[in-house]
Amino acid sequence: MTTILDFADFPLLDGVPVPPIFGGEGGQMGIVPAGDALATHTADGVDLNTIWAELVAGFDAWNQHRTDLTSLLSFRTVVPGEAVPQNISSPSFEQLTEFGVPNAAGVPSSALVLGYDFGDFGLRSAFTWQALRRMTAEQVYASINGIMHSDNRLVTGTILKRLFDPTQKVNAEGYMCRGLYNADGQYVPPHLGNEFDPDTTTHYWKSGATQLDSGDIEDALKAIRAKGYGVEATSQILILASQIESEHIQTFRQGEESRTGGPIAKQSFIPSKKAPAYLQPDNIVGEPIDGDFHGIECLGSYGPAWLVETAFIPAGYIAVVATGGPNSQNNVVGVREHPIESYRGLLAVPGNTAYPMTDSTYIRSFGVGVRQRGAAVAIQIGTGTTYTPPTITL
Repeated sequence: MTTILDFADFPLLDGVPVPPIFGGEGGQMGIVPAGDALATHTADGVDLNTIWAELVAGFDAWNQHRTDLTSLLSFRTVVPGEAVPQNISSPSFEQLTEFGVPNAAGVPSSALVLGYDFGDFGLRSAFTWQALRRMTAEQVYASINGIMHSDNRLVTGTILKRLFDPTQKVNAEGYMCRGLYNADGQYVPPHLGNEFDPDTTTHYWKSGATQLDSGDIEDALKAIRAKGYGVEATSQILILASQIESEHIQTFRQGEESRTGGPIAKQSFIPSKKAPAYLQPDNIVGEPIDGDFHGIECLGSYGPAWLVETAFIPAGYIAVVATGGPNSQNNVVGVREHPIESYRGLLAVPGNTAYPMTDSTYIRSFGVGVRQRGAAVAIQIGTGTTYTPPTITL
């Protein structure tokens, strides 16, 4: 027996009739098994249609609220590759003469062609109708929250993995997806008279000691600022560190060893205004930082850099990064999304049954590539000279 559907009775979504998504009258072609018909509400009486509608709305909010940390490291794009200027500079004006013609600004000569990879990532929920019939709404939401957490880990981990890993790859369109400068021979543009050897210039460093010291931070700041990053009023340099390295950086004091037998710190770590009250024998010259940068808590400052303690950074590594703010084109990593807007962000795809939550798939389509190769320095803490990227779980 086949049920004839009168689509005129269904609500419209973008002009398309939409039948009920959890069964219901007229929503099922053919015979609707009695067992399936029971799975319309959770054990505590919440309509599964309501949960699904709230789930989709929640994903919309989730996609709008990108993680604060990754937004400071990344710039969203939809192209597979592009020519990206590699320093923050502009051509100079000339004094005009009566008959002279000034030079044209043209395309920045410091631009490099850089690529972004792309892939589809998915995770499936596998509720059975029996499970949904017995689960409470809180249990269903808990499972979906786990999927959102996994998506957050995927996106954040992929961006950080690109930041810390110099490995190059070619995307499907033939563009080279690169990391930071890593002595690969690619042209390193000069900046304000500073010349750089492409065969030796690298922004992946081994600290050379078992403990981080002030020299590591100071050298990273010099390397970034020498290439034109972190010097503009609209930009800020951040030190991204795990709790272990963060607590050590907070002990740096000007004129004192930053580690036993190590270099003398040129600056002092100054806690932010949001830090707990503390005693200090010397007076602070100037104002401590507020302790907030676009929603990210900053514990304090070391020279021009602000310290961000985050569990996303693996122990034994730090990153010193220049950022132009959320989704700035001057940020270090490019995040490639689908050119069609409806395919961007975390998508919820209903299952091919009358009960979409029983077999729904959650999809994230994106890729990454470093677009400002000199805007960050990744440091591995340890003896020796060979840098090894961390293992970051996605």
